[in-house]
Amino acid sequence: MLIAGCMALAGCAGHQPERTPSASTAEPAAAPASVATPAGYPTTGTATDWVPPLYTSPEEEAYYYVSRLADRRFVSTYGDRANPRIWYLAAERLGEIGMPAVPLLFARLDTQDDYELMLALYALQLATQDPLLMARTGGNYVQLPSVLNASNNADNVQVARQWWQQYAGYLD
Repeated sequence: MLIAGCMALAGCAGHQPERTPSASTAEPAAAPASVATPAGYPTTGTATDWVPPLYTSPEEEAYYYVSRLADRRFVSTYGDRANPRIWYLAAERLGEIGMPAVPLLFARLDTQDDYELMLALYALQLATQDPLLMARTGGNYVQLPSVLNASNNADNVQVARQWWQQYAGYLD
C-alpha cells in the first residue's frame, strides 16, 4: 500500500511545465499601448524587466550601469497617461550606488554621444550626493544648473570638471 501511494505521488510530480526565458536573457517587455511616451523615446517595460547580472561589489555594479548609459532602450516610463515621464534606469541606479560610481562617470565626460553625456552628468549629480562623499566634501556635490537637456551638456561638463578638480582627492 505504501509503495502504491508513493508511485501515485511520483506520477503527479513527474510532469514539469516548460520554462520561459528569464528576464535577463529576453528583451524587455513592451509597455501597454495605452501609455504614451514623448516623441523620440522608446516604449519599454517597467524597471523590473531589466534584470542585471549578479555583482560582487558596488564597483562591479557601477561598471554595468555605466555601460548601459548610452542604451536608449534602458528606460522605463512612469506617471499617468496625460503626463508620462521617462525613468532613466542606469543613471538613477548609479546615483543610488553613489561614491563608487563617481570616477567611472567622470571617465564618461569625454563621450561624443550627447545622450550618454546627458545621463552621465545627471548620474554624477545624483552620485556625488552620497552621504559618505558629502561628509568628506563639506556638503558639496556636482550641482548642475539644468539636467536632462543635452543642449546644456557643455555648461554642465564645466561644472562637473570644476567639482572634480576640487574634490577628486576625497574619493580615495
